[in-house]
Amino acid sequence: QVRFVESGGGLVQPGESLRLSCVVSGINFKLYTMAWYRQAPGNERELVASIRPDGGTSYSDSVRGRFIISRNNVYWRVYLQMNNLNREDTAVYYCDLLSGTRWGQGTRVTVPS
Repeated sequence: QVRFVESGGGLVQPGESLRLSCVVSGINFKLYTMAWYRQAPGNERELVASIRPDGGTSYSDSVRGRFIISRNNVYWRVYLQMNNLNREDTAVYYCDLLSGTRWGQGTRVTVPS
């Protein structure tokens, strides 16, 4: 089965940065577009960023210019560098295939007001 293990979340002050990591297993990682989703309290799950096997990226309007998604196809990992965080970024962040498997447990990012 597919497994995603996210890490790196925590409490961070507005304007500061955080880097999330995800270890992937159970799939042919190099064949898939990977994504970071997030779900804030009371909200639906939102696609934040995605990265194709060849490294091409896409970002939501709310994070473009602040977040950077990357991947390592040797170690089967995907990362999300989050810069200039604000309270609207508070959410549980999930690593997933772009198509969505919902297998990850997520890592919580909290940015106080």
